[in-house]
Amino acid sequence: QVQLVESGGGWVQPGGSLRLSCAASGRSLNFYAMGWYRQAPGEQREVVARIFTGGGRTYVDSVKGRFTISRDNTKNTLYLQMNSLKPEDTAVYYCNTDPIQVPWGQGTQVTVSS
Repeated sequence: QVQLVESGGGWVQPGGSLRLSCAASGRSLNFYAMGWYRQAPGEQREVVARIFTGGGRTYVDSVKGRFTISRDNTKNTLYLQMNSLKPEDTAVYYCNTDPIQVPWGQGTQVTVSS
């Protein structure tokens, strides 16, 4: 059974940066497209960034130019570098395959406020 463990969230002021990590155990996810998802209070979960097995990446418009998704296949780990954070980026962030094929992890809370 695959387990996903997200980490790296926290509180940051607007304009700040955070780097999220997602460690997978139980099975290699190197051959899956992966995504970072987020869910704000009262909102549906949305995908904000995807990375494909060939290295291609896509981003939702609201994070383009600010977020960078990457992966380290040797560590079975996914990353999300988040710069120029805005209050509207506040959410619980999750990783998963794209499309969803494994159980969700617990997520990591990101709070952007002054």
